[in-house]
Amino acid sequence: MAEIQIREGKAPFKVSSVDEPCFTYYKIVGDLSSGTTPVIVVHGGPGAGHEYLLTFADLWRDYGLPVVFYDQIGCASSTHLPQKAGDRSFWQEQLFQDELDNLVDHLELRRGFHLLGQSWGGMLGSAFAARRPPGLRRLVLASALASKELASRGTHLLRDQMPLNMRQALNEAEQKGDYDSLAYKDALDFFYRKHVCRTDPFPSAELLPALKNLSEDTTVYRTMNGPSPLTADGSLNEWTVISRLPEITAPTLVYNGEYDTSHDLAQVPFFELIPRVRWIIFPGGGHMCHLEGGGLRERILKVVGEFLAQKETADNMQ
Repeated sequence: MAEIQIREGKAPFKVSSVDEPCFTYYKIVGDLSSGTTPVIVVHGGPGAGHEYLLTFADLWRDYGLPVVFYDQIGCASSTHLPQKAGDRSFWQEQLFQDELDNLVDHLELRRGFHLLGQSWGGMLGSAFAARRPPGLRRLVLASALASKELASRGTHLLRDQMPLNMRQALNEAEQKGDYDSLAYKDALDFFYRKHVCRTDPFPSAELLPALKNLSEDTTVYRTMNGPSPLTADGSLNEWTVISRLPEITAPTLVYNGEYDTSHDLAQVPFFELIPRVRWIIFPGGGHMCHLEGGGLRERILKVVGEFLAQKETADNMQ
């Protein structure tokens, strides 16, 4: 079993339209000099921070794969930019692509790395992979979305399955622009428990940091997504990676849960257009399969670990 090693740091990140110095916080579990390809884990939200994905730290323990976690700019332990709240032109995909490129170079990983993106992290990861960045070996898209339009269609299908009174509360909140009513919060709680994380009780220790990050600084999530997963009106509304998917040459694993907020509709383009791809739907799973019980957490780690640890051959090297 690989010895657990943890190293933290900050990568300076120059943002052209920001006068103050910025940085990206990162945490490395394992030894980057071990000779095995490290895995960079890209969190969702946007703005959730890395903590809820620490399940994947076990890739080092179980498969000897070093794991790099990081907090994207604007949230958690990286530089916060509250002065950019509501600036839709600033909070765009390119900013986060630049940050990821900067982190790869800072950690000197161009010799080879895997990428695992969850939710929004998978959206960013698929766009990043489509550029064929030097060093990218394998890609995991965990509960990701190929486009916001398909995501919205999937969300509406899930909304249609909710009790009538909850649907009415959602519609009323959106019409009034008031998302603080008890009825809206009850509907949101129902949605979270059925589709986001299906473990009861919630795995608070793992999820609490993400919820805290999202609630204490709403700059990134509110600007890019909207007031909630059920009400999206942010800068990502027109986002799509579909036309870029055929450019991804890295072998790719796509997965989502049976009840996932990342509906099957939003996975189909990944499966149809990425040249070398495998798609798995985990029965009984929600958006946070990697935190869920009933053996799901263990199955996710096994599938991801075995995919990333496969022997690398010349035809899958970048």
